Amino acid sequence: MKKDILEKGAIIQRDKETYAVAPHIPAGITSPAQLRKIADVAEKYGAQALKLTSAQRIAIVGLDESKLDDIWGELDEKPGAAIGMCVRSVKVCPGTTFCKRGQQDSVAVGLAMDEKYHGLELTWKFKMGVSGCPNDCGEVCIKDLGVIGSPRGWNILVGGNGGSKPRLSMRLIEDVPTNEEALAIVDKILEWFKSKNQRSRLGKYIEDVGFEAFREEVLAAIKA
Repeated sequence: MKKDILEKGAIIQRDKETYAVAPHIPAGITSPAQLRKIADVAEKYGAQALKLTSAQRIAIVGLDESKLDDIWGELDEKPGAAIGMCVRSVKVCPGTTFCKRGQQDSVAVGLAMDEKYHGLELTWKFKMGVSGCPNDCGEVCIKDLGVIGSPRGWNILVGGNGGSKPRLSMRLIEDVPTNEEALAIVDKILEWFKSKNQRSRLGKYIEDVGFEAFREEVLAAIKA
């Protein structure tokens, strides 16, 4: 039976014969040229559909396995990390770049996180989000790790999960004043998670050890 092909970023479809791939679109911000390229590839290789995903990608659905290498070659990018034990794409709201409600620059922070962490191999899947205001259009509330903007800076949230056992994320640190400091904290938390070799979502670990014990452990790692 055919299965997902991790190294090609290919997800087996319901028919158990064809695959979907999802070209990476950092922060969900694309261009007419990239859209034309995706549309041209989909048309050339007989895709069954183009599907907008919750991770701000465009999945090309219903592709022949033998054409996957050619498809990625024509897209001119390496396979997107839509599957596997790694950091998936970072979901990002428009923030102060575009949105009238933005309070912090979510696009700049989100692109920096995406560039550094997208596809980072871990022992379990890990999802991240960035929202420029408490409306949380980046859905940090259901991400393993994310940041939400406020008038005073960034709030760091952890432990969310929108899967079969949903959990809401919890506020770990409040009012981080600058983008650079928020990114440094995110980096420390990722390093900590990687060192734990955790084989479950971050929220499950927090649930097992208790939030206060987790908070002490992570804050110690951040300060180290």
